[in-house]
Amino acid sequence: MITTFIWLAIAAALVVYLIILYNGLVTLKHGVAKAWSNIDVLLKQRHDELPKLVETCKQYMQFERDTLEKVMQARSAANSARQAGDVKGVGQAEGQMRLGLGNIMATVEAYPELKANQSIQQLLGRITGLENAIADRREFYNESVNVNNVRIEQFPDVVVARLFGFKAAELLEFSAEEKTDVDLRNLFGS
Repeated sequence: MITTFIWLAIAAALVVYLIILYNGLVTLKHGVAKAWSNIDVLLKQRHDELPKLVETCKQYMQFERDTLEKVMQARSAANSARQAGDVKGVGQAEGQMRLGLGNIMATVEAYPELKANQSIQQLLGRITGLENAIADRREFYNESVNVNNVRIEQFPDVVVARLFGFKAAELLEFSAEEKTDVDLRNLFGS
């Protein structure tokens, strides 16, 4: 009778432990989803500001249409990747878009009549603020992904993760090209 009670207590403790592990993994999975959702909101806000910036710049930058078109193409690719849930595709498209934005900002700096335009300055200020917020959220997202991925590979969590089909999440990474500074000499042919 006592051994039966001991075995039942051990079984109950094991079930409680497995439930705690499972709930921890669920919390991590939803933390990753929440972190992505926060990035998604900021990306949408930035994407909403881009057409305004491009339209305002078009009035002044007839010679820079190629740069503006590349930014809008990258914006479209990023939207498509985001809607498809393709984190890697979002990273690639966002990298191209940030590179194009850098070119636009460099052009604004080089031309006093653009730099003095209040609409452009407001839009650039808004986009710069969004860029900083995206960078912060990207860091938080990648940390959430890292914690999730480590947990589902560690024992004993790996047993519960495999049993219930928990999957590794994908880091949001940008291309090496996106991380480099804009080359003003190439941009303006100096």
